[in-house]
Amino acid sequence: MNSDIVDLRSFYSTPLGRLAEQSISMALSSVWAGLPNERLVGLGYTLPWLDRFGTDAERVFAFMPATQGAVVWPANGPSSTALVFDEELPLVDSSIDRVLLVHSLEHAESPRETLKEIWRVLSPAGRIVIVVPNRRGMWARFEHTPFGTGRPFSSGQLNELLREANFTVSAWSDALHFPPSRRKWMMKFDHLFERAGRRFWPIFSGAIVVEAQKRVYQGIPVAQRASRRVFVPVLSPSGASRGFPALRREDAEHGG
Repeated sequence: MNSDIVDLRSFYSTPLGRLAEQSISMALSSVWAGLPNERLVGLGYTLPWLDRFGTDAERVFAFMPATQGAVVWPANGPSSTALVFDEELPLVDSSIDRVLLVHSLEHAESPRETLKEIWRVLSPAGRIVIVVPNRRGMWARFEHTPFGTGRPFSSGQLNELLREANFTVSAWSDALHFPPSRRKWMMKFDHLFERAGRRFWPIFSGAIVVEAQKRVYQGIPVAQRASRRVFVPVLSPSGASRGFPALRREDAEHGG
């Protein structure tokens, strides 16, 4: 099941969602090295963290998968949002310094193809930062949060995917050590759970955070392919707002 843009925005506006955003921000801070004048792309639902980590970037784009839907961002100024297919990013080769994925890879039709496409658009020293649900964690078992949808990963699975796509892992972190409970008395202890979880049971965190660098000394076989994806408007909009039509993904034969 894919996360919808409306559901994602609604979740992160709740008390539990704000705590989740803070926990992920702390984990990202531990792996996020500053890059002067970087070109940054967020893929998935990355708006809370682009606002936080993209302030010093030369340019920032928010790419949102077609199956998720999109909203205008930022609220003030020209829009930097684009609705995309994650295997066919509208960027030239080696044009981006860092790509941040949140609520993205677990919903990708082919995670390997998505990572290979990100490899293509990253500069030779480019970095990828990924946040995914931990398959061993509690958050992946409850569907009232976005981390209970899609395909959860283990650190071993992530490491293997990145290696196959010619990335070298440089740092690991974890987030969401507190239970995904919406009860107010439970959320009051989130800081206690976070401190204890980071120290005693990081393997059971709700989310895994990994940073990897593009590896350029090994060639990747390139097979030219024609796109089979088209944007098709849906008559009954679902999951889009502020002027963006809801879109769905269809595989169409050439000439169809």
